[in-house]
Amino acid sequence: MDPRKNLLIVDDNSLFRKCVADFFKDRFKVLEAGTCAEAYALLARESIDLAILDEQLPDGSGLDLCRRLLQASPFAKVVYATAFPSFGHVVDALKVGAHDYLSKPFEVAALGHAVDRLMSFSALERVGRLEAWRAKADSHSAILVGESAQMSQVRKIVRLAAGSDASVLITGETGTGKNLVARAIHHASARSTAPFVTVNCSALPENLIEAELFGWTRGAFTGAVASREGVLEMAEGGTLFLDEIGEMPMHLQVKLLSVIEDRTVTPLGGRVGKRVDVRIVAATNALIEKAIESRLFRADLYFRLNVLRIELPPLREHIEDLPGLCAFLQSNQTGHGHPLPNEELSRLADYAWPGNVRELKNVLERAYLLESPPSTFLMGQRISGSAPSSSAPDGAPLQTLEEVEQEHLIRALRLHQGNFTRTAEALHISLSTLKRRMKKFAAVGSG
Repeated sequence: MDPRKNLLIVDDNSLFRKCVADFFKDRFKVLEAGTCAEAYALLARESIDLAILDEQLPDGSGLDLCRRLLQASPFAKVVYATAFPSFGHVVDALKVGAHDYLSKPFEVAALGHAVDRLMSFSALERVGRLEAWRAKADSHSAILVGESAQMSQVRKIVRLAAGSDASVLITGETGTGKNLVARAIHHASARSTAPFVTVNCSALPENLIEAELFGWTRGAFTGAVASREGVLEMAEGGTLFLDEIGEMPMHLQVKLLSVIEDRTVTPLGGRVGKRVDVRIVAATNALIEKAIESRLFRADLYFRLNVLRIELPPLREHIEDLPGLCAFLQSNQTGHGHPLPNEELSRLADYAWPGNVRELKNVLERAYLLESPPSTFLMGQRISGSAPSSSAPDGAPLQTLEEVEQEHLIRALRLHQGNFTRTAEALHISLSTLKRRMKKFAAVGSG
């Protein structure tokens, strides 16, 4: 398959077509037509990225051809090339969707410049469409699912938070959806069209957190060959989500407090602060009040962040939301929304879900890939605290974790036609880890 973009030349002058085709043959896959009928035949089987059209053709109008072309390839760029220029013709061409208009005769280089402009514009349009798609997908991912009293209360506070610029502190166990709630606040607020920037304070080395947050000036430290803005400036007009805020070093807590109070950021090595308009949302799965008692977290920063508090319940405390969560996650994460049988939902509802909604999502994805019931992949913890059974729900002996892992790897390899690289990427493990585990199972099987 030719990876180049398709350039369509429609002109009844074969010499003109040849000259233009020769000029662009290294950049585009060139398609030629001498009549409207030939062009329509090409449109039926090829998508067009760029078209150079003659205005008058033996069997029809270039204007009608342009309309048909843009119906078939809406993002195509069209250049009219005509020997009969007039203001009226220019207006008509632009009305039907043409992007440029050249009068014959002209230098082929002039046509090359016009094409360069249009392809640059096309690239910018693609970036814009991608950003719009990402924003829409991001907004869709911020849907809060659940009709329980706990989740209804969460949505109520999210609505309150979205209507103000007050700082928000989100707390809850790992996997309860703190990032999701932060996104929901952002997308429901007046800042929704501005950036949503996330920093995981526990994922960055201590010596890098300050630079990431506040940026730096040229020469601020060894290797700082140019200035760079920090995420606080990148989030200008939008929301900065500080995940695992409890892991932030004490000396940076002071600087963050200053930013919240003064709305001013001073980069590393800088002397002059810059005003920023950023809404701060923070989250932690730590017991933040105990961290304050232990002098691991500043009380004054806590009070600044804790203007609005959202406490996310663990899944086991709103297990009645499980069917709705399963349906939503299946539909949006695995591409299908087939409801689970009531017996299977009952087994899932009896599980303690120590990893909360994140664990549920992973279990459903694994079950979909391996074409097995989700309950097959539960770890034996029950809400009731009863001892885990040594048998599966149907009475058969439970597989060991090693057996489940081996079966999972084999099915994943089959799904990717034995391609180790794609399998490792799909499983979110390194290629060396996949190969090492497969070698281990091969050794066990031969023993």
